[in-house]
Amino acid sequence: MNYRHIYHAGNFADVLKHAVLARCLTHLKVKETPFRVIDTHAGVGLYDLRGEAASKTGEWHDGIGRVLKAEMPSTTRDLLAPYLDAVKALQAFKGRDAYPGSPEIARQMTRAEDRMIFVEKHPQDAKKLAENFNFDGRAKILELDGYTALKACVPPKERRGLVLIDPPYEERDEFETLVQSFIAAYRKWPTGTYLLWYPVKNFEETKRFLVELSEAGIPKILRAELRVKSMSNTGGLAGSGVIVVNPPWRLADELNTLLPWLDLTLSQDSGHGWNVDWIAGEAVVERD
Repeated sequence: MNYRHIYHAGNFADVLKHAVLARCLTHLKVKETPFRVIDTHAGVGLYDLRGEAASKTGEWHDGIGRVLKAEMPSTTRDLLAPYLDAVKALQAFKGRDAYPGSPEIARQMTRAEDRMIFVEKHPQDAKKLAENFNFDGRAKILELDGYTALKACVPPKERRGLVLIDPPYEERDEFETLVQSFIAAYRKWPTGTYLLWYPVKNFEETKRFLVELSEAGIPKILRAELRVKSMSNTGGLAGSGVIVVNPPWRLADELNTLLPWLDLTLSQDSGHGWNVDWIAGEAVVERD
């Protein structure tokens, strides 16, 4: 699977990932002490939905395109506000076709005392990432393998913060590499919040990934998964999920409110569904 961000900006998987990221950052800002955001596979950070790359797939129409047009109850609107405020702020500055990647959402939602590390291995994307964010002295840009950077960057000196691991899943053993790299980072910094994005293409593959995480001996692991269509024999992307390790208090309740609305709004066929459950540490809540 080639999941270079620039081709999939604003799709349904981005909506889930960025909504969860924004909720976590909202909770981190409750305390006055500074924190750090580490994005291990950052992409370029800013996207043009009408640009050549995004136009090749047009996936944003069934993602952020639907969300911005949809009516939503007040509770959903409140939960999505930090994410959608970042989208609208960028569009007000760059035009209605602009979309923020996770670095831009982090940049907008962090404070003067907070810091960011954005990592990208792809040379062309790393160069563009630096062009987009070098103006902000709070951000450090690294052209480096994300897993190598993760090993070197934790724990941050602030001892508070969030790590987003969102690899392209181009390698056959990507799930295994993700799990082992995350566990090594967690052992160095067990109090950080970790977000692990994963694609849903194959039931058995996803199950093995979740079981391996659940057996890692880590106390609090929350899953939020959204499937917009049935899994096909061709292995196309049917859904995606975000693992949240050390989630903020009440995040599970928030996602149990948010996921049903996203499921209704973003579904593409009768195979859609969602899950919010603790794969380690708390009671299980599941929906199909």
